[in-house]
Amino acid sequence: MAPKAKQTKAAADKASKPAAAAKSKPSATKAAAPSTAAPKATSRAASKPAPKSAAKPTKTAAPPKKSAPAAKAKAAATKKAATTKAAPVEKKTVRNSNGKRPIDDDDGDDERPASSSSRLSEPRPVKKPRVARGAEGPTGWRKQVVLKRRKRNVVNNPVPTVPLDVFVFGEGSSGELGLGSKKYGGKKPIDVKRPRINHNLGAKEVGVVDVACGGMHAIVLTKDNRILTWGVNDDKALGRDTTWDGGVRDIDAEDSDDEDDDDTGINPLESTPTQIDNGELEEGDIICKVVATDSASFLLTTDGFVFGWGTFRGADGVIGFAKDIKVQPTPMLIAPLQDITDIACGSNHVLAMDVHGKVWTWGSGGQFQLGRKPVTRHGGPTATLTPQPCGMFGKKHYAVKVAAGSYHSFYIDNHHNVWSWGLNNYSQTGHYDDTGKDDAMVLQPKLVESLKDANIVVVAGGEHHSVARTKDGKLLTWGRVDGHQVGQPADLFNEDNAVFDENKKPRILLEPTQVPDVNTQFVAAGVDTSFAIDVAGRVYSWGFSANYQTGQGTTDDIEVPTLIDNSAIRDREITWAGAGGQYSIVAAEHDEDDSPEVNGN
Repeated sequence: MAPKAKQTKAAADKASKPAAAAKSKPSATKAAAPSTAAPKATSRAASKPAPKSAAKPTKTAAPPKKSAPAAKAKAAATKKAATTKAAPVEKKTVRNSNGKRPIDDDDGDDERPASSSSRLSEPRPVKKPRVARGAEGPTGWRKQVVLKRRKRNVVNNPVPTVPLDVFVFGEGSSGELGLGSKKYGGKKPIDVKRPRINHNLGAKEVGVVDVACGGMHAIVLTKDNRILTWGVNDDKALGRDTTWDGGVRDIDAEDSDDEDDDDTGINPLESTPTQIDNGELEEGDIICKVVATDSASFLLTTDGFVFGWGTFRGADGVIGFAKDIKVQPTPMLIAPLQDITDIACGSNHVLAMDVHGKVWTWGSGGQFQLGRKPVTRHGGPTATLTPQPCGMFGKKHYAVKVAAGSYHSFYIDNHHNVWSWGLNNYSQTGHYDDTGKDDAMVLQPKLVESLKDANIVVVAGGEHHSVARTKDGKLLTWGRVDGHQVGQPADLFNEDNAVFDENKKPRILLEPTQVPDVNTQFVAAGVDTSFAIDVAGRVYSWGFSANYQTGQGTTDDIEVPTLIDNSAIRDREITWAGAGGQYSIVAAEHDEDDSPEVNGN
């Protein structure tokens, strides 16, 4: 049960706020010209279950009756087989000279040849199929999904190795900052106005090397190949049990009572970074990347396999995690994916790119963020929970990077062109077809013409806006304007590049537009907040700040990119930034001389 929320400034329209929003205290949001068809259900809110499609009865022809002679012959054969005992099959693990598992040499339908890794000449060992157990279904039974895991030496994804100091700021009443449930150094673990180092993630003791922000939970990879999670666990996004017998306190009452009380009433099992259950992860699996949606988490291994847990949500509540699994509590191998080199998440959908530059999508597809129909005639609404290719790829055209906004998707191709699809009511895809309409959507990957000559190397999406970085460091933004999501000065908007409301205020920036006076090496987008890191390692933020998620120490919106400057990070070289619904995280390479235990506000 969530603690009672504090009141902030009045909320406006944000009908498509991510699944994160309902659990914590209501944050002020901006009024929108058009509405959106995005999912309304949240992780804490009671959601109406998705309607079940009626199954059509099918007729099956009865098998022909066997003749008497044929039946006798079959009985004799069965008796003979029963008297013959098969020789036992020796089950031993065969490995290559480099210690990897054997190569699967069956050829797929990939359009580019695999790398020329050496193959073992000896026979492949017989392995039992992997069995993944899902959570209880609607009638209480458990489904078994048999997954055949195939090992190949096509992919060898690099592993991050540099330990990071992790700084957090923003909301926190749901444990999303990972600061625990009690005061530390005299500071409460909630409403952190400026970057504060997370004392639970010390570089020496823990050694974080990769970070990802979900809607209201976070996930990190450590130098010793462990996964730690914290935040909201309503849909098992943390991959571990967080059942707590403690009570829940009223945050408003807490603020008005004894300020010396250390206990905030937050579930300590959710608010403290803790290692996940291994699930289907095996001892030899080396993790190289972590990502998160609003209600699920995923990881990528060095040999190109994807594991995940949690669930996907749609407009009517939980859709499920896989075809026969509503909620997956621990890491499960995602079939049929293999040879994956990159992965990205939106609010409730995932993109994966394989070694051949083919893009796969799965999850919730109600806004066409998967690049295909959200419901099929034969598969029903759960058909989108199985990864499928999205777009046309070959030797001359293939993806080199994937990215996602809340309800829209991107990939960058081998010519630095950007392709996008999904919800487009604020022109967040970079296309201005039907912009401003409730049902504006780009149904399948489409080239963003305005970025053809921009030489884009990184793109990121928020809920209704997007940001990109060019090869020479230019910052480009487009999409929703009324919360200052695009970081553009007021005098930039005109009738040619923007849509205005009835009060002559800009609401939508139609095309990618350069933000003046900012040179970047990294960009990131939260729901309505964005970040850019310059070549000197200084981090800038802008956009919606009702929960201090900009790190600027204010609940007022930040109009243009503004330097985050406080004692915690002033002399640090920031290398990464990210944001969830109401919180944000930045990280710097660990420095022995520059990492105080407690700092920030």
